[in-house]
Amino acid sequence: MGRITLQQAADWCGGYVDPKYAEVTFLGANNDTRKLRPGQLFIALKGERDGHDFIPKALENGAAAVLCTHCDGDYPAIVVEDTRIALGDIARGERRRIGMKVVGVTGSVGKSTTKEMIACVLSGTYRVGKTPVNHNNDIGMPMAVLSMPEDTEVAVLEMGMNHFREIAYLASIALPDVAVIINIGTMHIEHLGSQEGILKAKLEILEGMKPDGQVILNGDDALLINVHKKSALNVTYFGVRNPNCKVRALDVAQKQDEMNFTVQWDGETLPISLPIEGEHYVPDALAAICVGLSMGISPAQIRERLAFFHNLAGRQEILSVKGYTIIKDCYNAGPESMAAALRVLGKKPGRRVAVLGDMLELGVCTQAEHYRVGRIAAENAELVLAYGPNSDRVISGALTGGMKESKAMAFTDRDRLVDTLKRLAKPGDVLLFKGSHGMHMELALDGFLKEDT
Repeated sequence: MGRITLQQAADWCGGYVDPKYAEVTFLGANNDTRKLRPGQLFIALKGERDGHDFIPKALENGAAAVLCTHCDGDYPAIVVEDTRIALGDIARGERRRIGMKVVGVTGSVGKSTTKEMIACVLSGTYRVGKTPVNHNNDIGMPMAVLSMPEDTEVAVLEMGMNHFREIAYLASIALPDVAVIINIGTMHIEHLGSQEGILKAKLEILEGMKPDGQVILNGDDALLINVHKKSALNVTYFGVRNPNCKVRALDVAQKQDEMNFTVQWDGETLPISLPIEGEHYVPDALAAICVGLSMGISPAQIRERLAFFHNLAGRQEILSVKGYTIIKDCYNAGPESMAAALRVLGKKPGRRVAVLGDMLELGVCTQAEHYRVGRIAAENAELVLAYGPNSDRVISGALTGGMKESKAMAFTDRDRLVDTLKRLAKPGDVLLFKGSHGMHMELALDGFLKEDT
């Protein structure tokens, strides 16, 4: 990481530093005293709790300085009107100072996996930095930029949102050279009104790009296929179904725990083997391949690096525990990713059990989408346990799909869900745990695996 002086950071964000502290330096930033490392800048944010109350603890834990709106003592600080905006300004200044190339990644489903695949493809050729887990918002992404080593050549930054103008703000900080939009789904439709609204919000990533920027889009997505007609930027499409995509996947086939396909582009072909299950990962890999090709990675290197790809923990993590095969996919969920995970479950040998939490932020689509997921669950599982306020709609869909009442149950209490699952599950079963992050399905899994006392 590059050392930034307080005066330098203050110049970037329009803040004030006491001259005696102007040359104090910091390495990275954090807004959580529990995770803060010595030498970092502590960000005093005002949220449910006022970060200013934690300044003494931050200094005690080794913070080099504080970003705050006021000082209640004598310590190194940058004083600003709004710490959140100042954090973004400082991150933008550091991004420009380092001069790294930036690949921005967004989409409704699969953006974290796509980010990881892109970083995997680029690593070994470039010194690559990337956003860590949960750092894709207006606080996390700037902190990720400030944590990049000074010699970073390419940063792969995930950008999330649930309201308009949030990605525009992130793009104004990241200033991406390459923008990837993996798909337009229905997550966050509650706040954005429609899929067209989601498309509009995702396309905000283009606002931070230079005229020679490279845009990489999913050509199988009906809402993305015409973006090139509205943008003067260089657009490359990837896809499986659309024959007009420049980069295509052919002969897609699952072989045990490997996903195999052939990539075709510009008259060339390349066989790919991904150590991961599910056709829904093929577009993510195609996006990574597009980025790799655009940045000069050889086809042979792309193939080799993807062959050793490992996804983040909690994203379709397949575990063997106590005689059960467990598919841990608890990080998040929307209609598209829920359907994909259920189809992976449906191809597993053994009795298949779907333990499904609610999908959040679906607005007027909530009832219909939970019902649809229930129908899909009935096609891919022998036992469905649904948890949350909308669990009855999941079960209604499952019953309509042909499941018996004794095999489809709704719960609004997690402990009752866990107790029932312990009673019904048998060694040899395959269990899928999936739901929106706010449903904390990892707690249901932990409860299931916990020994009774």
